[in-house]
Amino acid sequence: MSYFERIQTDMYTAMKSGEKEKTSTLRTILSILKAKQIDKQEALSEEEELKELRTFAKQRNEAITLFEKGSRNDLVKKEKNELETIEHYLPKMMDEKSIREVVQKIISETGASSMADMGKVMPQIMKAGGGLIDGKTAQSIVSELLS
Repeated sequence: MSYFERIQTDMYTAMKSGEKEKTSTLRTILSILKAKQIDKQEALSEEEELKELRTFAKQRNEAITLFEKGSRNDLVKKEKNELETIEHYLPKMMDEKSIREVVQKIISETGASSMADMGKVMPQIMKAGGGLIDGKTAQSIVSELLS
């Protein structure tokens, strides 16, 4: 079952059970996926759907950060609820220890020795992680190890 189908099924369930916030979030996600599908003029692959879900989650994280700076706790709560809903569909990301192991392996394989090698190392780390590595965490570990 594709992400689109799972989200649609869950949206109908949320509608029937009266979960307005969850229904709204799932509707938004479905509209994003439908828009991409229309732009592409064919069905999205699972990887493309997953990319869109990750983008949505990233936007929620950025919004949370901005609203926290602005002391808008009501909006922080709303964004966190949306993020929690979307994370249900995303695969579990690697923990910091696992990311560190991948980074160390790639650094030793490439022979990277300074911050100038960051551009050479990061794409390989992200590829090795198969989409399960948080880029910011990986980048901070690379910076720590290469400086």
